[in-house]
Amino acid sequence: MAEFGKIFIFIGVALILIGFFIQFVGRLPGDIYIKRDNFVFYFPITTSIVLSILFSLLLYIFSRFFR
Repeated sequence: MAEFGKIFIFIGVALILIGFFIQFVGRLPGDIYIKRDNFVFYFPITTSIVLSILFSLLLYIFSRFFR
């Protein structure tokens, strides 16, 4: 049951970090943003790559911690 608690803590920390990142960074250079008359298209490719790298690092760190 202790492992289950550690998993919830990990998920919570990851969500908090992702939330802070999205809140404070916003749109990064490289994100695709197209605005026309009645159409707006936003694809956060750079933000997605950065979040993927951060989440991969977190998974690596926590996998080493929970062995």
